[in-house]
Amino acid sequence: MLVRQAANVLELMEYFARRKRPATLAEISDDLDWPRSSTFNLVGTIAEKGWLYEPRARNGYYPSPRWLMLARTVADAEPLPDAAHALVTEIADQTGETTAIAALAGTSAIFLDVVESTHSVRYFAQIGDRVPVHASSVGRAILEQHSPEERKAIYRKIKFEAFSHTTPTTAEAIEDELREAAERGYQQSSSEYIADLAGVAVPLPVQHRRLSLVVAGPTSRCLMRRPETAAIIQNLMQRFASELASS
Repeated sequence: MLVRQAANVLELMEYFARRKRPATLAEISDDLDWPRSSTFNLVGTIAEKGWLYEPRARNGYYPSPRWLMLARTVADAEPLPDAAHALVTEIADQTGETTAIAALAGTSAIFLDVVESTHSVRYFAQIGDRVPVHASSVGRAILEQHSPEERKAIYRKIKFEAFSHTTPTTAEAIEDELREAAERGYQQSSSEYIADLAGVAVPLPVQHRRLSLVVAGPTSRCLMRRPETAAIIQNLMQRFASELASS
């Protein structure tokens, strides 16, 4: 269920991230296609709480440094270790494809760290992007770290939408995928959620968290290379194992 007021706050911050300069109430309303009254109420409330300010009188609003302070405090309390980012960077360099770390968020896998491929045709991804846990190799690499009982609880929340003919659409199909991946040594996908995208994913043990690491790119370049990509991931994870364990 989408709570519109909460979504609007997040949309407003994404708007400022794109705009990179102050905006008046009229500009916010027009650019985001919000009613003027709703814009006035929302912006006024956020400003009253100290999260927006006016850099110059009557020249528009802009997020205050309070956002940065909060984000730093939250990130410092549960950081990804430097070794994890170094691993992602090295894998992206050796495979030439977009590489990311993800965690479970409801019935989705959310990206916590991303290093994009330098190819002009690539998987475009950024931190905060979400993919369905049932329709992605990165999601299943998280699911395999849960007990059967925990997975059943997650399955009950999934709508099992079919995004393509390759999307697993039942709990039984997911369990079959997990068994096959256990024999293979890695999770894999092909156009399950995003057309013409192939991926390879593995669990990423970092401290107490259930994370996964995925390498994904166009099927034309990545589909037949999935075993090779998995070997690169596994070799580099062995190299970084001690650093990750000590983080």
